Amino acid sequence: MTPLAVPDIAQERDYRLDEAAAPNRPWQTVVWDDPVNLMSYVVRVFRDYFGFSPEKANALMLHVHNDGHAVVAEGAREQMELHAQAMHDYGLWATVRQAPQ
Repeated sequence: MTPLAVPDIAQERDYRLDEAAAPNRPWQTVVWDDPVNLMSYVVRVFRDYFGFSPEKANALMLHVHNDGHAVVAEGAREQMELHAQAMHDYGLWATVRQAPQ
């Protein structure tokens, strides 16, 4: 009989502790590359939603396309969560993370 899998408690991470340890670090909204949306659509979303210039929207889209993701906004966690939800509403893949140190 195979024993049941037990999570490795030592490897689990409590992100609430991370937040408490670094409360001044900003949060980021990250948009991820996907096989569905056209590059021109991603540029339009960045321009319409964030108000980016055509040059900045295009540069961020190229980061998403070439690097697999791009940070499109940085600030308070609640605002970044709203941005990520808006990206989902546009059909883009987005997540929120705390900015690296």
